[in-house]
Amino acid sequence: MERHVLESLLAGDDEASVIALATLRSGATYWVADRAQPAGQHAGVFKHRLQRMRLHGLEPLGLERAVQLIREHGQPVRTGLIDAADRTWTTLLFLTEDGSTLVACAGWPLPLVARKPPLQEVDRSSPTATSANDT
Repeated sequence: MERHVLESLLAGDDEASVIALATLRSGATYWVADRAQPAGQHAGVFKHRLQRMRLHGLEPLGLERAVQLIREHGQPVRTGLIDAADRTWTTLLFLTEDGSTLVACAGWPLPLVARKPPLQEVDRSSPTATSANDT
């Protein structure tokens, strides 16, 4: 897919599309899949990834909305990525099967640094108390 075509698809006013377009125009690299996959498959995978990101304290921009939009689209979608030239941001794209329309996009800062969830206080006086170090 040519850069100017991708730029025209990112003409939306949602925050994820605006950032994706600015990133692309600032010299980002991009990739778009040649083949489409079932929308339900992508929705399930990225719903799970959203849950895992949130578990680690990360909130990707627009991913919850993207999962909803591709599920509602119901038709196969092609995926794509836009990676900022300075590697500080990535955008995930979902396009119609023929690549003519943007279904949804989401983005997040790089690097993805997973943080351990805060440790729960453990009552050491309890005979059944365990912690991650006890196993």
